[in-house]
Amino acid sequence: MISLLQRVRQARVEVDGEVAGAIGAGLLVLVCAERGDTEAEAHKLLAKILKLRIFSDDAGKMNKSVQDTAGGLLLVSQFTLAADTSGGNRPSFTQAAAPDEGRRLYDYLVAQARAAHPQVATGQFAADMQVHLVNDGPVTIPLRVAPAAG
Repeated sequence: MISLLQRVRQARVEVDGEVAGAIGAGLLVLVCAERGDTEAEAHKLLAKILKLRIFSDDAGKMNKSVQDTAGGLLLVSQFTLAADTSGGNRPSFTQAAAPDEGRRLYDYLVAQARAAHPQVATGQFAADMQVHLVNDGPVTIPLRVAPAAG
């Protein structure tokens, strides 16, 4: 699974002019399931997201996680993270999971996040979304969890 984490002061997702999900300070996480991904990759990804120390402590060092700060999580599906641009000027998305499998793994990740973290909001899978955010820092971190070999 691929994700892009953005430390935010606030973020929201709108669908058809309506707010689908919103958080204050925390992490906006764009998420893409790739072909071959399973629940195991979703677990690894969520564990890393929740424990990644990218929030400042009292000394200004990145030593706190989203759990340590009780920040929000805004999980947004984004299959374009799987873009392959090596073959020309039009990206290929063949590495992204098929839509049904992508939805299943995204829904699974959301359910696991809600079980592990008190504040989880989402976008809407496969919708045309407008994402609004105030990036804090800015801090933006790509994160990929690959399926186990063999």
